[in-house]
Amino acid sequence: MGLLNPLYDAVSWVLLRFHDLWSLIFDPDSGAAWALSIVGLVVVIRTALIPLFVKQIKAQRGLQVLQPQMKAIQEKHKNDRQKQSEELMKLYKDTGTNPLSSCLPILVQAPFFFSLYHVLSYVAQGKTVGVMNQAEVDSMRNATVFDAPIYESFVNGDTSTKVVAGVLIVLMTATTFITQRQLLVKNLPAGQDNPMAQQQKILLYVFPAMFAVFGVNFPIGVLIYWFTTNLWTMAQQLIVIRRNPTPGSPAYDALQKRRAEKAARHGAAEASAQAGGSVAVAEQPAEPPKPARQQPRRTSRAARSSGKKRP
Repeated sequence: MGLLNPLYDAVSWVLLRFHDLWSLIFDPDSGAAWALSIVGLVVVIRTALIPLFVKQIKAQRGLQVLQPQMKAIQEKHKNDRQKQSEELMKLYKDTGTNPLSSCLPILVQAPFFFSLYHVLSYVAQGKTVGVMNQAEVDSMRNATVFDAPIYESFVNGDTSTKVVAGVLIVLMTATTFITQRQLLVKNLPAGQDNPMAQQQKILLYVFPAMFAVFGVNFPIGVLIYWFTTNLWTMAQQLIVIRRNPTPGSPAYDALQKRRAEKAARHGAAEASAQAGGSVAVAEQPAEPPKPARQQPRRTSRAARSSGKKRP
């Protein structure tokens, strides 16, 4: 296994810890316990990748800002590919932009993906792998998802496995397509014909096609992993597009519209509150004037003795 031994250990250890947790609810040998353990593995990995996702967003924004300059360089040196590449690299260096940063989450996640694939391959053979002992390997090997063994693939499985794998491949392909499309339609500057837009259009069809073609060789467990990570990516991207869209994109215009509507509602509420207060003050009845208090007058001793009051 060589250099990837630590990754096999890490992946199998995380799977076992989640399996211990889910075994409190489900049968330890059930597909539910092991499938949810794979979902837990996705959550751990994607949570750890959030800082890289932030870098990816910043890198994509930086590339979008540079699009006019990049297009000018490409037009200027359209007949000289080498000079074009040199000028683009100089532009990246001068602006501190790294085009590869936009691919970091996928690149970093790839070793874990292949490690899980390797773990499931060993489980299929009934061999120990990572930190899993024989009993744990046998438990995972006996686990099924809708009667499909978790380690089998569309190519090698029976009818039940082909059905389950086929459904997961369709879901995996669809979520990949939707994620790429929402990025292209909502978060790229409108009316901007640039290399990044062209790249997104290509990826819109390339990635789903790749998953559809290669997915037939993936074990059920790997398909569960990739479908779950696609759902995570879709939700994460929706939040970013809604709250922090690219300036000039349709999502950015929608955000500005929501802010304007919110400000208008807030202003109307304040005006209504002030008007209501003024009416309340105007309608409050005036208090009747209090009668002036009459101070008692002192009488002389002689008047008191005679019983007469001083006028």
